[in-house]
Amino acid sequence: MTTVTFEMIQAAAVRLKGHIERTPCRRSRTLSEITGAEVWIKFENLQFTAAYKERGALNKLLQLTEAEKKRGVIAASAGNHAQGLAYHAARLGIPATIVMPNGTPMIKVEHTRAFGAEVIMLGDTYDEAGERAAQMCAERDLVFVHPFNDPDVIAGQGTVAVEMLEDAPDLDALLIPIGGGGLISGMATAAKHIKPDIKMVGVEPTLYPSFTARMRGVQTIIGGQTIAEGIAVKAVGELTFAVAAPLLDEVLLVDEPYLERAIALLCNVEKTISEGAGGAGLAALLQYPEAFKGQKCGIVITGGNIDTRLLASVLTRELVRAQRLVSIRIIGDDRPGLLGLVSNVIGKFGANIVEINHNRLALDVPAKGAEFDIMIETRDAAHTQEIIAALGAAGYPPRTT
Repeated sequence: MTTVTFEMIQAAAVRLKGHIERTPCRRSRTLSEITGAEVWIKFENLQFTAAYKERGALNKLLQLTEAEKKRGVIAASAGNHAQGLAYHAARLGIPATIVMPNGTPMIKVEHTRAFGAEVIMLGDTYDEAGERAAQMCAERDLVFVHPFNDPDVIAGQGTVAVEMLEDAPDLDALLIPIGGGGLISGMATAAKHIKPDIKMVGVEPTLYPSFTARMRGVQTIIGGQTIAEGIAVKAVGELTFAVAAPLLDEVLLVDEPYLERAIALLCNVEKTISEGAGGAGLAALLQYPEAFKGQKCGIVITGGNIDTRLLASVLTRELVRAQRLVSIRIIGDDRPGLLGLVSNVIGKFGANIVEINHNRLALDVPAKGAEFDIMIETRDAAHTQEIIAALGAAGYPPRTT
C-alpha cells in the first residue's frame, strides 16, 4: 500500500525551500497564562495564500512531468487547497481548474479566481464537489490533485512539523486540526520520526467527528453548521487515516464556542487573523486545560481566510460572552427626561451606550409607561454589574435581555 515516509518529507522540504514562506513558530506568553500550557504557535496564516495548503499543492506540482503540466490540473476544494494550487500552478504556467462547493466563503472563491484558476461552483458539500471534479478530470484528461489523500500532498504538509521542531525541539505535544487528514498524517510522520515521545493530538469539530468515528469503528451523525468549515469533512481519507491512526495518541472534539473564543483570542492577543479551522488547536487547549497543564504545546494557525463579516460576528459575540456588551431592559414612566436620567447614570459610571430601542406599545408595560432596551459596552463583567446596581439605586432596576 502507498505510504508516506520521513524521507519523502525531507525531500519535500528541499523542494519547497525558497518557494514558500518559512513561517515563524513563537511562544505566546498571554495564551500560555490563559490556558495553563506553554503555547507555541506556528503562523501558517502568513503564507502568501494565508494557509499551509500551499506546501502540499506545490510539492505535487513540482513533481509533475512536462506532459502532465501541459494537460493541466484539477481539484475539489472548499478554499485553501484551491488557492494554494491555483497560485502555484499559475506561477509555474500550469492550467488549473477548481471545483468548489456552494457555500464556500466568498473570500476564498474570489482569491482562487484572482490567481487565474477556472472556478466551478457545484454541489452543497465537499464530497459532491469532489465527485464532479473526478468526472471532469476524466472528461478533460486532467491531473487530479487531491487536497489530502495523496502521498506527495501529505509529504508537503509534513514539512510544517519539521520546521516547528527545529524552532522548538522540546515540544511535548502537537495539537493539529483534522479534516481530511492530510496535515496531521504528514506532521505525525515527521514529528514521531524526529521525536518519538512527542504526543500527537488530533482536533475535530464536535459536529464533524469523522476521524474519531472511523477510529472507534462507530456510526455517528456527521454534519451541521460549524465555523471551522475548512475541516468540516464527512469522511477522512483512506490513505491519511492509514498513515495517521497508528501515530496519534488522542483525538479531541471541540465545541463551537471554544472555536469562536480561539479565533477571538488569536485576534485580540496575538493580533493575527485565523479562520475557524486555524483556531482548532487553541480551542482544544481552552476546552481541555487540565489535559495539557504545564506541557509545552505546539499549535498551528492553519489558515487566515475568514469572511470579514463572520470575523466581525465572532468578535462581537465574544464581547457578549465576556459581558462587555450587554442589553438591559428598563421599564419606567413615559415622561420627558427619563431617558436622559438613565443615560446620565450609565455615562457617569463609564459605560458606553451602543444602541437604544424605545417601546411604548408592549402590552406588559403600563399605558403610561415605556420600555427601553439599551445595549451598553463596559470594561468587563464586574463593570457591567456595577452599572446595573447603579441603575437600581437610581430607581430604574434593569434586567438583562
